[in-house]
Amino acid sequence: MLKLDNKPLSYDRAFTHDGIQYPANWLRLSSLEERNALGITEVADAPSYDQRFYWGVDNPKQLDDSTDENGVVTTGLKTLWTSKQNDTAGTLLHDSDWRVVKAKETGTNIPTAWKTYRADIRTACNARQAEIAAVTTVEALKELFFGVAQVQQTDSDGKGVVDDDDNPVMIANPNLATAWPTSP
Repeated sequence: MLKLDNKPLSYDRAFTHDGIQYPANWLRLSSLEERNALGITEVADAPSYDQRFYWGVDNPKQLDDSTDENGVVTTGLKTLWTSKQNDTAGTLLHDSDWRVVKAKETGTNIPTAWKTYRADIRTACNARQAEIAAVTTVEALKELFFGVAQVQQTDSDGKGVVDDDDNPVMIANPNLATAWPTSP
């Protein structure tokens, strides 16, 4: 981040300093020496954090529900994310609910592919909820839903495995949540 007189500057935005107006492209076109001459400094951006899982940098939200001395329950991340799985499953099932209603009303059968899909949604939801229940850290919960798809394979000592050309051997991330099924 660039700062001038302890105020942040944005690229592609005009600014005024000592009564002189600088055009929006000045920061992109200026040299380091020109910026330094004005007193513009570059400072590191404030550390970022994922607000879904953290209150601040290195300050994770509580993982499990807790009850205080007055009996007030504070909902933890596991409960919130477990509930989100129910919501997602409900949304996925909703798109095919009309097939179930039609079959019931007309006395016909639901196509097998749709029965299987609907059962797979319920199975995936249950698996995802079990995976949530099994995590022991906020980092593991975040990885469950937002981790990268592939990671480097490790050996029994935790060292990264490489092939004969010294390239990392990549595998599917085993720490990701069970995938939702796709509709037939």
